[in-house]
Formats: sequence, structure tokens, C-alpha cells
Amino acid sequence: MACDVPQLPLGSNGRPIPLLGFGTAEYPLGSTENLKEIVLRAIKLGYRHFDTAAAYRSEMPLGEAIAEALELGLVKSRDDLFVTSKLWCNDAHRERVIPALRNSLRNLQLECLDLYLVHWPMSLRPEAELQPKEEDLLPFEMESVWKGMEECVKLGLVKCIGVSNFSCKKLDRLLAAAKIAPVVNQVEMNPLWQQKKMREFCVEKGIHVSAYSPLGGRGTVWGSNRVMDCEVLHPIATSRGKTIAQVCLRWAYEQGVSVIMKSFNEERMQQNLHIFDWSLSPEELQKISRIPQIRACVPLGFISEKGPYKSLDEFWDGEI
Repeated sequence: MACDVPQLPLGSNGRPIPLLGFGTAEYPLGSTENLKEIVLRAIKLGYRHFDTAAAYRSEMPLGEAIAEALELGLVKSRDDLFVTSKLWCNDAHRERVIPALRNSLRNLQLECLDLYLVHWPMSLRPEAELQPKEEDLLPFEMESVWKGMEECVKLGLVKCIGVSNFSCKKLDRLLAAAKIAPVVNQVEMNPLWQQKKMREFCVEKGIHVSAYSPLGGRGTVWGSNRVMDCEVLHPIATSRGKTIAQVCLRWAYEQGVSVIMKSFNEERMQQNLHIFDWSLSPEELQKISRIPQIRACVPLGFISEKGPYKSLDEFWDGEI
């Protein structure tokens, strides 16, 4: 039976974002041959929010799955689905933003995206590979790139625009220049990296936080098992008869953010939907709030003495 996922109005146009999304990045990127079938199963289970990116190489199978879901009547219309994609760094140049989005739309077989994000506050040479070389690293012309994103809205290619992996300082700079404000910042967030400062900043500025790697990014090039092995989370899950993943997802949901989960295992896909009919106690929330914090996502490929960011501290503006 399909599960209804709570939604939250997003941006001035009130577009509702389902608060549990289905991530499509699988490492190595593009390595899952049956992604179309996995997405179709996710739609049958009740997922309506799908997160992809040009860099993930998952846009085409996601688009094929959406087209088939509509043909089969698994969803009534395109408007029943919320689809997010992202601008990769080699297209983070004003003149390349619109062509990049048009290419993503072709891959997805869609006329309009619900949400388009600047993937990283970083620009690369257009010919750069996914793993950049030192000479590929270029200064990020934030205001210029954002004007390209705003043009995408004006052309009707996307309903809402936002960013990913931006610090509070970078968001503040962007807000000062933007004519169309970013409605989302998608960031790493889980019990071991709770983003309290970022969440408070975004609430103040009217920006919705979307959490990726809610289980610690296991299976990624930078993730770890620290979240799933956390000694604080194990007894909470056991006492409630829940999985650790369910506890992590429920915790994030209770912080008022949307959560992008990624599991291609059908049993876990089902389990991860069942986080809305129970809640964590104040005592459990307090225990989680005291977990020592450590950021897992460290974009070392963007750090170089010859590049725009000389250190991780500079990249994250001290938010590490």
C-alpha cells in the first residue's frame, strides 16, 4: 500500500515539497543498471519527491520511469511528482546555465523542473571531468551564475531555484544580490552533523533546508558508518522497535527539514516511509542533540593552493 508523505509549501508560489525524497545517486555514479525499475517501485510505494543531478548520471532512467509511471497510471499527472536536479560545476557559468537545464529536461523527458539547485559553490572549466584536476578549478562567480538561474525561472523551465552545499556566509552574499531568492539549501545533515547554525539561519531567511546523507553517506566516496554505528542511536532504535535508519529519518523530519534518503533495497525503501506515525521523546531528542559533531562531506577535489579555495575551512567559511 502506498504511503502518504507530508508536504510543505515551498517558495512564494506555494509549490509543496514532499518531506521525504528518494535519492538517485549510486556510487560509482551511473552504475545501477535497473534504476528505472527501482524508481517505478518507489513510486508504487508512495515516493513522490525524486532527487537527481547532472553529475549523478541518473536523469535519463529517472525520466524513463516517470514516463512509464504516467503511462501506467501509477500517478495521475506530472504535477503529482516533485523532481529536483542540479547544475554541475563545469556548467556553473552564466552562459551555460540555461543550456545545462535544457539538457537535464531532455534527459528527464520533462518540460519543467520543480526545483533546480546550484550543486556546489564552485566553477570548473567546461571540459573538466567529474574528478577535476588542479588546473580545472576556477573562481565561482556567484552573482553571475545566479542570474542564469533566475533566467531559468523567467523562461518557465523551473518553478523554484536554490543551492546546495552553501555556507551561511555564502547564502548571505547570495541573498544580497538575488532578485529571486533561493528557496532551498540542500546540505549534509544527520545526527552526527546536525547543522543547527545553518537551520537557524535558514529559518530566519525563509530558506527551506533539505538534508542529504541522513544516514551518514555510506557507500559514497566520502561517507562513513559513523551514523549507523552510533552508540546513542542503537538503544533508541531497539527500545522503539525501529531501525536506526528510521530513527535518523524521523529525527531529521522533526527538525522541520525535508530528507533525501537513498536505498535501492525494497524492504528498506518501505521501512523508510514509515516514520510519520510516531515521534521521538524529549529525552531521546536531548540525547541525540548531545552527540559529538563531525562533518563527513569534505570536497577535497575543490581544495588547492592554486584554486579559489585554499583549505576546507575557507570552503565552508569556518562552518566545520
